[in-house]
Amino acid sequence: MKPQRIVTKPDPYEPFRLAQGYRVGELLFISGQAAYDDAGEIVAPGNFEAQAKQAFANLERALRAGGSSLRNVVKVTIFVTDMAHFPKIVELRGVYFSPPYPADTIVAVSRLYHEDALIEIEAIAVSDAAAERDA
Repeated sequence: MKPQRIVTKPDPYEPFRLAQGYRVGELLFISGQAAYDDAGEIVAPGNFEAQAKQAFANLERALRAGGSSLRNVVKVTIFVTDMAHFPKIVELRGVYFSPPYPADTIVAVSRLYHEDALIEIEAIAVSDAAAERDA
């Protein structure tokens, strides 16, 4: 089984020499998605909720590019620079995911790849085809 690189357009991570993700069979492994816009700039510096919404939108875009969606995420890791945002993460999980909710790890870090980034989300998902077949 040969891994297939997942590419989004635009791909603001290309200059950093990393892939948005890979599809291996029916599994997708998505790199951490931050609150960047199409130009690769961090949106809404200092606004955690706006950044979280953008990070989830970027995650959805990468999943769709690989043939999946947020509803097929089985494992998510969320990195935040301040654990005080934990209640907002719990609220947003209810907006972007649905039961049965994915396995989850939330980690507080001292800094992300950009000084203005407050959140980054990585995920493992199954493809839409696999989810439909197993439903």
